[in-house]
Amino acid sequence: MSTYDPTSMEGVPVQARERIEQMRRGLFTSDLSVNEFLLVRHAGFDPLGLVVGSSIYHIGIQIAGWKQSQEMGVLSQAMYGARELAMTRMEEEADQLGADGIVGVRLDIGRYEWGENLAEFIAIGTAVKHREGVLHRAPNGRPFTSDLSGQDFWTLLNTGYRPVGMVMGSCVYHVAHQGMLQAMKQAGRNVEMPNFTQALYEARELAMERMQKEAEDLQAQGIVGVQLQEKSHGWGSHIIEFFAVGTAVIPSEGGHAIPPPSPVLSLNDR
Repeated sequence: MSTYDPTSMEGVPVQARERIEQMRRGLFTSDLSVNEFLLVRHAGFDPLGLVVGSSIYHIGIQIAGWKQSQEMGVLSQAMYGARELAMTRMEEEADQLGADGIVGVRLDIGRYEWGENLAEFIAIGTAVKHREGVLHRAPNGRPFTSDLSGQDFWTLLNTGYRPVGMVMGSCVYHVAHQGMLQAMKQAGRNVEMPNFTQALYEARELAMERMQKEAEDLQAQGIVGVQLQEKSHGWGSHIIEFFAVGTAVIPSEGGHAIPPPSPVLSLNDR
């Protein structure tokens, strides 16, 4: 787990410090669309600037048995730790701008030819601050983070909830290979593959459980916008990362009356 320091600029290049200083003087940057920008502003928040966190991580090696389904603990920890570093650095940049939170957060992974076992983990979002100074930070004192779109962020606030943090869970799992004899017995038949079913089931549950634990640590009431991603990251067909991510939310003070839904006629060609 990375250490959070709201005053830290360690590892931030000179150009990034100059960019942050420029945004402090009033020039904001944002990756929000025009519609998202409008709705975030309508919700009472002003964009302060695009904030970024990056971590290039060496992913270790772990060998699993050919016929053994198991979590690859070394790889799970690497994938989780690298994302946490990137998120922490992004939040520290937001703190430098005096932000209440970060909306539209994206977590990406980049692989490069010059490092077979290296991966860059990048967290990007738009830092925002409430126009009237209403406290919207997470219970742990850090800026809130959310991967919701500007539209969903506005809708969430108008239904009496607010985001407290992006929560995630990771599990890298080795799925055992099927034995030759078993493959021959099942040839030409419709039959469940229980070893594969159980392995994938368990891996997903581990990722979801870890995401929910993060939400509990943030004292959240629930998680919205959950996505469950499956990727191999070049490890091979039998090693898969299951990554669960969503936005933890709590009720807003005072609550809101939820407006009734109204029909909308789209004028788009498609």
